[in-house]
Amino acid sequence: MRLSDNSPLLMIQEHVPLKKVSIQPVYGAQHPPLDPRLTKNFIKERSKISALPMKNKKASSFHEFARDTSDAWDIGDDEDEDFPSFQTLNSKVAKATAAQVLENHSRLRVKPEWPQVALNEAPTNCKVIKSNSEAQLSRAPEDACVRNPLHKQQSLPLRPIIPLVARISDQNASGAPPMTVREKTRLEKFRQLLSSHNTDLDELRKCSWPGVPREVRPVTWRLLSGYLPASMERRKLTLQRKREEYFGFIEQYYDSRNEEHHQDTYRQIHIDIPRTNPLIPLFQQPLVQEIFERILFIWAIRHPASGYVQGINDLVTPFFVVFLSEYVEEDVENFDVTNLSQDVMRSIEADSFWCMSKLLDGIQDNYTFAQPGIQKKVKALEELVSRIDEQVHNHFRKYEVEYLQFAFRWMNNLLMRELPLRCTIRLWDTYQSEPEGFSHFHLYVCAAFLIKWRKEILDEEDFQGLLMLLQNLPTIHWGNEEIGLLLAEAYRLKYMFADAPNHYRR
Repeated sequence: MRLSDNSPLLMIQEHVPLKKVSIQPVYGAQHPPLDPRLTKNFIKERSKISALPMKNKKASSFHEFARDTSDAWDIGDDEDEDFPSFQTLNSKVAKATAAQVLENHSRLRVKPEWPQVALNEAPTNCKVIKSNSEAQLSRAPEDACVRNPLHKQQSLPLRPIIPLVARISDQNASGAPPMTVREKTRLEKFRQLLSSHNTDLDELRKCSWPGVPREVRPVTWRLLSGYLPASMERRKLTLQRKREEYFGFIEQYYDSRNEEHHQDTYRQIHIDIPRTNPLIPLFQQPLVQEIFERILFIWAIRHPASGYVQGINDLVTPFFVVFLSEYVEEDVENFDVTNLSQDVMRSIEADSFWCMSKLLDGIQDNYTFAQPGIQKKVKALEELVSRIDEQVHNHFRKYEVEYLQFAFRWMNNLLMRELPLRCTIRLWDTYQSEPEGFSHFHLYVCAAFLIKWRKEILDEEDFQGLLMLLQNLPTIHWGNEEIGLLLAEAYRLKYMFADAPNHYRR
């Protein structure tokens, strides 16, 4: 496996002796390992470990664990032709994932009278709607279409409440999107703010902190990210100008992907794109993957201090889904984007690029050489956990678990590989409402997320069990309720520690 300068593998070198060591991280908390043989072996080995008496468990070293565990993304020689097709991958991963989830949640029972739904089967009806912003711009005509279903894939087993393959739509633990009187009142409040001559951004942030209604999330995110101005009169011209500017970059720079000095960047992007949310059919469509490649390549060559770093590809997906939902009424995970007009797709692409750029502007030190921003955040997380839960902190020290071994990905990917995509979207409602939400507040969310699993952490009594737990946390069933509780705890921690540096450190 080839390592880039910014690879997380290099970050671990300060924790190991300076000798030739082969260390491979484990990916795939949200997504299971892509090689089904590795997944099956993991499940078998895990069951063997669980069957042993506690006193017979022997703590393994990090090097032993690394040698026995393959990089879930490292398939073949990282070449495109070695990457399995999505249709083959989905059926194999489905079986492995089902076994893993059944093992982790064997006590939960599905009521026999509940119908089994084919989760990846595309809906038969399609309604494409025209966004508010497009209506103002008087651009593409409204599309009335009957969508052909995507390729039908093998259905996956259901959890009692929410499907195993997490749906993208907003939902609570009940599995149904809420629309109570209170929610209707909140939606009306948002509409009043957004339709005012000059939107009060402070009030908009206050309203957005507990979550943004799906109907107004696209325009709210554009405003909160700083992409759109608060003045209603300036929004139409700003959208036109920024979208034209983005496609000017495409015309000017995109052909340079074939030049020698950009080939490594483009090749890595091209490899990473199929790995982005591999269980969601939306992201496996060729047109969507081409959009992601353009967005990431243009961003990389316009930011030479960092360039493209693995993990940035994940950060495009929430924006793309939110801006796509502006034109699609039903859930988008199986939506065929070829049913949208070219103008609509261009608008979604440009808006996703600019909003992602605004986000990365605030955390770019996470992706520059040696990734100093992530190293500082991981160290701060270790100090914070040592203050708020000394027992968990000492448990990690006892079994030689370094925070960098699991929290690097939490910082690099903003917990996107630990949470279903719908939870990430809800989380980003709050992040965009908080000052320095993606950098400063994210630290407290990670601390709250870690302590959420304290019982499971303390039950594990060897290095391998702890690292497997921390890199495969069972969040596939999470919805808005769980994220709301997580954010509330993170806010409490921030209130206690952010302004008390002496109490924050030992």
